Amino acid sequence: MSVSSVFVRDFRPEDAEAVARVRHASIPYLVTTGESVLFATENAHPAQKYRLLVAESGGEVIGAAHVSLAHESRDPGQGTVTPHVHPGHRGRGAGSLLLRAAEEHLAAGGATRVYAWVTDEPRERAFAEGHGYAPRRPARFLRLDLAGGPLPDPAGLKPLPAGFELRTAADLAADPRPLFEADAEVSADEPGDISAELDDYQDWLRQTWNHPCLDRDLTSVVVAPDGRIAAFTAAHSDRATRYVTGMTGTLREFRGQGFARLVKTDSLRRARAAGHTEAFTSNDAGNAPMLAVNRWFGYEICGTEVRHVRELPTARNEP
Repeated sequence: MSVSSVFVRDFRPEDAEAVARVRHASIPYLVTTGESVLFATENAHPAQKYRLLVAESGGEVIGAAHVSLAHESRDPGQGTVTPHVHPGHRGRGAGSLLLRAAEEHLAAGGATRVYAWVTDEPRERAFAEGHGYAPRRPARFLRLDLAGGPLPDPAGLKPLPAGFELRTAADLAADPRPLFEADAEVSADEPGDISAELDDYQDWLRQTWNHPCLDRDLTSVVVAPDGRIAAFTAAHSDRATRYVTGMTGTLREFRGQGFARLVKTDSLRRARAAGHTEAFTSNDAGNAPMLAVNRWFGYEICGTEVRHVRELPTARNEP
């Protein structure tokens, strides 16, 4: 599929670093490495029908799109795609080509609806709406200055109840299942357009626990007396300067005890000690509790995305 000098093809392993550069240039609030790009292509669940498309021009990768079915959702037929085009190469048709190829792949896999995250900028929103996508819900990217900003003193936080312990994911290496079980409950309560039911432990091990960007030493957990993970904050890092919390959650019965602030404080302080200078996170705009926690830490909004959706034509209503 091509327009002028731009064409779309499937990802090749040698594209990994180039795809990471495109994504970083487009969404600088995430941690993306060549290793993590390659990892995603090699470890996707078969039910995802995962495909990584790249847009190329003159031998250079200028765009990419991660395409998959939401296989963990309770609602069938939902697909996701977000085309990223390097800012220096926009306006040449790469985004349209990526989106068209992605939709064709998802439709062939049974998708009837496609969700895509769109940067909250006039040009990007106009692109999405011009391709039939309607805006749904926003999400905020937030940044914290780890190098110079203050961090809470753990001594000033609510102490753990008797029998509870503050540990890291590295301490769970022999048996991470309690973290999986906590992740499953918290993910089910996460606000969003696409529901998630984590019920495949082996898939979670493959895609989440073994993800190359997951920093187990910076992932803090509160362990209850019965061995359950009462709360956790999952940390990704580039092992250099950038640190991102991908999920912070507390099991339902332990909420309201200050555990979220405790695990985030511990993780942030560990990240600073490890040499990280920037901390990023993101929250659904409707997740008021976590937005309040992050404001308390001093995070500031640095970007916004809006999830958009398009209903794919079916055989009976195709124009």
